Amino acid sequence: MESLKDKVAIVGMGCTAFGEFWDKDPVDLIVDAATEAFEDAGVTAKDIQAAWVGYTNQDNAMTGIILASALQLQFIPVTRVENACGTGAETFRGAALGLASKTYDLVLALGWEKMKDAGFGGIGQAYPGKWHPVYGAAPEVGGAVARYALAATKYFATYGLSPEEGKRLLAKISVKSHYNGSRNPKAMLRNRITIEQVLNAPIIAWPLGLFDCCGVCDGASAAIMCRTEDAKHFRPKGDFITIKASAIACGPGWGKERTNYQYTTWEETEAAARQAYAMAGITNPRKELSLAEVHDCFSVAEMIAVESMGICQKGHAKEDIESGAWEQGGEIPINVSGGLKAFGHPAGASGGREVYEFYKQFQGKAEDPTRQLKDVKMGLAHNQGGHPGNFVCGITIVGEPPSS
Repeated sequence: MESLKDKVAIVGMGCTAFGEFWDKDPVDLIVDAATEAFEDAGVTAKDIQAAWVGYTNQDNAMTGIILASALQLQFIPVTRVENACGTGAETFRGAALGLASKTYDLVLALGWEKMKDAGFGGIGQAYPGKWHPVYGAAPEVGGAVARYALAATKYFATYGLSPEEGKRLLAKISVKSHYNGSRNPKAMLRNRITIEQVLNAPIIAWPLGLFDCCGVCDGASAAIMCRTEDAKHFRPKGDFITIKASAIACGPGWGKERTNYQYTTWEETEAAARQAYAMAGITNPRKELSLAEVHDCFSVAEMIAVESMGICQKGHAKEDIESGAWEQGGEIPINVSGGLKAFGHPAGASGGREVYEFYKQFQGKAEDPTRQLKDVKMGLAHNQGGHPGNFVCGITIVGEPPSS
C-alpha cells in the first residue's frame, strides 16, 4: 500500500466563526468559508477542478448541488461525503486521493452544517443496529451523552478514581477548553469558567454536566489542495502544509450490542491511529506531534481519545491533566483552539476546523498572539462519529513541507 505522505499540500484555508447564526443559511456559511480559502490561496472558484463537500444533519440539501450552487461551480465533479462526525476527515481523504491519483490538480474540500435549525439539541438518531437495547443509541434513552456518561463511570471504576476525583478531573479538562476558547475569536463559547462552576452545573447524564458537553452549532470550513510539487506556485514563500496521513476506521458497532462492552478502549480510534502513524512514519506521537486537535464532544472523550491514540498511556490521563501536559505550554498541547467543547461542533465542519488550527499555528497566524505556539512542525486532527461502541474515526495528520 502506497503512502499519501507529503504528496498533497494545503495551500489555502478558510473557516467561519462557529455559533448560532439564525440570520445565515447554508449558502452564506459555504460562501464565507470558501471565500476566505480562495483569497488565502490566491485562486477563484473557476480554478477548482473538483470538490468534496461534507455534511451530516440536513434534509434540505441535494447531494453536492448545494456546493455547486453556492459557489457557482461550472460543471465540475462535486462529491458529497458523510461519515457522521468524521465527515470532515472524509472530505480531506477524498480530495487527497483525487490529487494523488493525478486525476485533478487543484481541488476544494469543504464541510458545513446548520445544526441549530434542527430545533433540538444534539444530533439525530444513528443506525441502531440489529438490536435496540436500553443502553443503545436511541435519543429517548439519552443518546450520545448517556453513552459517554457510561464511558466516564467505567473509566473511573477501571482506573480506581472515586466519583468525586473523576468528576473533578473532567472539570479540569472543561476549564482548559474554555480558557483556550476564550482567546479564540472564532470560537462559539468564549467564557472562562472555574472548576466549581463545572462541578455545580446541572447534570445532563451523571457524571457529565452542562460544562462537560460541547455545543452543536452552525459553521463551515474549507481547504484548497494541490499536489505538493505545485504548492509553491500558490505559496511561493513555502508557508503551506502537507498531508502526512489520512486514515478512516469504521467499526462493526458491536459495542452498542454487547453487555460486556468495556467503553474505555476505542478500537476504531486505535485502528485509525495505527493507520495514520504508519503512513506518516510516526513512532512516538507524544514526542513527534506539536499539537493535537481531538474530538472532545464530551470532556471524557478528550481523555479516552488521547489514550486510545497512544499520546498518553492508558489510565494515566490523570497525571497529564494535573501536570498541565495538555495545556498550551505543556508537553503536548491538546485542543489549544478550545476544541469542540468551546469552539463548537457543526458536525461536517469540525474536521476541517481542526486542520485549520494547525494551518494557522504553523504559519504563525493564530488570531490572538497569546494563542501562538512555538516551533510547530506536525499536528493531528481527530474526528470520531457515533457513540462509544458505534464509532467511525478519522485522523488527518498534517505538517511542515518536506525539505527540498
